Amino acid sequence: MIQKKICLLGAFAVGKTSLVQQYVNSLFSEKYLTTLGVKIDKKITQVGATEVKLMIWDLAGEDKFMEVRMSYLRGSSGFIFVVDGTRRGTLETVLRLEEKITTEIGKLPSILLINKSDIKKEWQIDDETIADLSEKGWLIYQTSAKDGNHVDDAFQGLARKMLEATNE
Repeated sequence: MIQKKICLLGAFAVGKTSLVQQYVNSLFSEKYLTTLGVKIDKKITQVGATEVKLMIWDLAGEDKFMEVRMSYLRGSSGFIFVVDGTRRGTLETVLRLEEKITTEIGKLPSILLINKSDIKKEWQIDDETIADLSEKGWLIYQTSAKDGNHVDDAFQGLARKMLEATNE
C-alpha cells in the first residue's frame, strides 16, 4: 500500500470540511463548523491495481492567502484547491494561493473543485472562466458536498495524478 498526503486549500466556507466528510463518511451536515488549524482524516482507495491510503489534511480557510502555514504543506503529494461557485472571490484566493505554493514548494499534482454544484444557478463562476482554467492546465471537478456529486471522482482523480507523477 502506498500512502499519500493531500491538503485541501481554499477560502473560508467553501466546503472543504463538508467535501472531506462526504468523501470519507458519506455524510453531509448543514451545520457550519469552522476548521481551526488542521483536521486530518484518512481513506483507503483503489487506483487500478494499487491501494492508496490518502492522508487528507483539511486546512483552515485562508482568505489572507499569505498566512497559510507552509509547514502544514510540507511532505504533501498533492493538493485539492476548493472554491465556492457562488462566490467568485474564492477563485481569486485559490489562484493566488496556488501561485504562492508553487513558488515556495514547487509544482505538485493538484485539482480544482468548484463546489456547490447543487445550486449552480447561483454560481458567479461562468462556463467561460472554467474553460479558460482548463486550457491553463487545471483539472476541474464541479462538486457538491451536499449531494456527493463528483466528490469521489475528484479524490480518485487526484490519487491517479499523484501515482502518475510518482511513476514519471
